[in-house]
Amino acid sequence: MSPATGTATETEFAPGSVALVGGGPGAADLLTVRALRLLRQADVVYFDRLAPTEDLAVWAPRARLEDVGKRPGHHKVPQPEINRLLVASALAGLRVVRLKGGDPFVFGRGSEEAAACEQAGVPVTVVPGITSAVSVPAAAGIPVTARGISKSFTVVSGHDPLSEEELAGLAQLGRQGGTVVVLMGIGTLGHTAAGLMRHGLDARTPAGLVERGCTPQQRVCLAPIDQILLASAVEGIASPAVLVIGEVVRLAAGAELPWSGLTGLAGFTGLTDLVDNA
Repeated sequence: MSPATGTATETEFAPGSVALVGGGPGAADLLTVRALRLLRQADVVYFDRLAPTEDLAVWAPRARLEDVGKRPGHHKVPQPEINRLLVASALAGLRVVRLKGGDPFVFGRGSEEAAACEQAGVPVTVVPGITSAVSVPAAAGIPVTARGISKSFTVVSGHDPLSEEELAGLAQLGRQGGTVVVLMGIGTLGHTAAGLMRHGLDARTPAGLVERGCTPQQRVCLAPIDQILLASAVEGIASPAVLVIGEVVRLAAGAELPWSGLTGLAGFTGLTDLVDNA
């Protein structure tokens, strides 16, 4: 990135600039001190659906608050318009905070927003946030790595169906003991689970879904990979949820996974629609 992009320091948040702020996984007390400092100085805050917002009016007392959050299948403010709003507000001399869930650069369009600011000559700074890829599994007692179990983890987006090549690579990673973390993967859960097994991942591989992790509404659904679609549909697991696949899931589940011994995906071909509409 250009020299205009940097890390916020203890210097003043200058008028006419943009801060891309990671709000963490949802809990207010997981927002960083740096993020709170910039919110206090902001003139306008454009916030996402998954950003922590319950106390936003308190954190940003002088700011105009604008909801530009996207929901599955509904983008009330398209990304190009968000980019335009950030640039226009900064060029008008405002201190602009773009408050995002998780980390701005983990499947969050943060790089696109930074590029739009830079192309317009607007100074932009990035404030990292705690990504849900690590924090949400941890909140459910699932470490993404553990000595003697897994020494690597891969994070992928499940927003769109994974390709056969991607599924084959992830299945190989799983067979070698790595952990797979899928964000935004509820709608493609059946495709992912079936594809991984088709490419050789053991059907008994533990899987876990953590819905609304790090919040009081957190729920956890644990099952072997061939049961995870059935289990999630019966338990009504809905977005946002993080999917974790690998032996590390047993550290939360204990010796036996719930839902073991039931008929798997092959006997429940119609459940994809149930999960898509959950």
